[in-house]
Amino acid sequence: MEISLTPSHIIQYLYCPRFTYFEYVLRIPQYEDRHYKVGKGREVHERKARENVDYMRQRIGVKDKWLNQYLTNDLLRGEVDEILLLNDDSMAPLDYKFARYEGKIYDTYKTQLFCYAWLIERNFGKSVDKGFLVYTRSKNKLIEVPVEETDLEKIELAAKSIQQIIQRNKYPKPTKYKRRCLSCTYRNICTK
Repeated sequence: MEISLTPSHIIQYLYCPRFTYFEYVLRIPQYEDRHYKVGKGREVHERKARENVDYMRQRIGVKDKWLNQYLTNDLLRGEVDEILLLNDDSMAPLDYKFARYEGKIYDTYKTQLFCYAWLIERNFGKSVDKGFLVYTRSKNKLIEVPVEETDLEKIELAAKSIQQIIQRNKYPKPTKYKRRCLSCTYRNICTK
């Protein structure tokens, strides 16, 4: 049985592989209070899709674009805010973030871009060397994120590992970063 994963699955797995086990093998849901940000993020995406931001696209050398594209491959699925065809004939994902840019790109944002890059390469057959983040709460600050082949390989390996955990009911090792356990929703049932 093949399992179709999302970037959220990959992000959770990379944070701690046991998220996958508890949520998708044992079916113990997380009860996180993230509804406000998710709702606000959707609002921002919908507004940005309606607004004309061609000046930004011209600045990064875009010759064509696709908005809100739902892509799949044999392991992963996701909706990309924008897929850009660049002047050098490569492609790039662009993702809007309802966030402020504070000088650091979070790993979760990069991982999501890498997932989208992998989906774009598989669906369009073109190389993806970079992606873009737009921080809507910092006056639409545009940040370029390089995409390496090793980044895409890491995403594919994570997707395959997640499938093995789910298909084989495999209890994975926990994260090696023990500080993450302090705020984990599964900390009371996770055995070290």
